[in-house]
Amino acid sequence: MSEYLSFRKMITPVFIQVIFWIAVVVIVIAGIAQMANDAVGAGLLTLLIGPLAARIYAEILMVIFRINDNVAALRLAKTSGTAADELT
Repeated sequence: MSEYLSFRKMITPVFIQVIFWIAVVVIVIAGIAQMANDAVGAGLLTLLIGPLAARIYAEILMVIFRINDNVAALRLAKTSGTAADELT
């Protein structure tokens, strides 16, 4: 609990995954709605490209947080002296 209160552990990656799945559901509904309104081509494109674009966007956001985790781990290793020789 103290890791969350001191902002050492991020909770945003969990929210990114939840938002991704919500976006996929909305994209699928939008694609089906487009197909129902006689825009079959646009609906199919939405169904195919929409979830892919949402996944790419979510992965880009996750990479930012993974970089932060790796930098924090390197900082911890450097200050503890366990891997200080490997870092230089």
